[in-house]
Order: sequence, then C-alpha cells, then structure tokens
Amino acid sequence: MRPGLPPPDPALQQRAWAALVLGALSMLGLSLSLGGDPRRTVYVVALTLLVGATAGWLGITSGSKARRGGTARPRGAVGGIVLGFIGVGLSALALAAFAVFWPQLTQLSTCMAGANTLSAQQACQNQFSSSVGNEFSLLRGSG
Repeated sequence: MRPGLPPPDPALQQRAWAALVLGALSMLGLSLSLGGDPRRTVYVVALTLLVGATAGWLGITSGSKARRGGTARPRGAVGGIVLGFIGVGLSALALAAFAVFWPQLTQLSTCMAGANTLSAQQACQNQFSSSVGNEFSLLRGSG
C-alpha cells in the first residue's frame, strides 16, 4: 500500500483476493492434471486456462478501479494477475502440446492401461519416446 492513499473499497479488496485464490487454483489444477488420462486432462487444462484468465481479469480490474477511485491497490491483486497469467500461459502451452501429440498420448494411455508388468510399462514408455521423437523430426523438417 502506498503511503497517503486511503485503503481500497472492501468490494475491490474482495475482488483482489478472489483473483489471488483463482490464480492459485489455476496453478493447482495444472499440477494435479499431469500424468492422468489425456482425455480427462484436456478438460482440466482447458478449465485452468479459463480460471487463470478470470484471475488475471479480476486482478487487473480491481487495481484499475482502485486507481480510478484514488485508493491504494488492493492486496492480492498483483499476485492474482501474476498467477493467473502464468496459469494461462502454461495451460495454453499444455493445450498446444496436446494438439500436437494427441495420437501419441492416447496410444501411451491405452498401452499403460494394459501393461501389467514393469517391463510392459517400460515398453510403452519406449514406444512413446520413439513416436514423440519421430514427431519432433517431422516438425523440424517441415519448418
């Protein structure tokens, strides 16, 4: 809080705290979605993208309304903006990776579901690594 400015309106402070909580939820959702079924994970990542965008919007609007009202910036606004936009960036990156590697991810998920031994799981991992490596070489060759 800058000295000399009155405290923010309680509604703006609540908006800023909501931004911070939603930004943290966006990050938590991303961390919990890793390593699961790709079909379910896509939905979770898309939801974290929306939650992160909402956090950023709430943080920005709470700060700008406080500035227009001549009050101090509400606590949590900057944190909500930062966490929200980190969540948006990471979610967008994850969705792009899903778009590029969707066949390989679904094949890995199906293979791992049927792998009952450690050696079968390792074979699934090796097959996945090989197919992703092939995809990277195709992407490099077309660029």
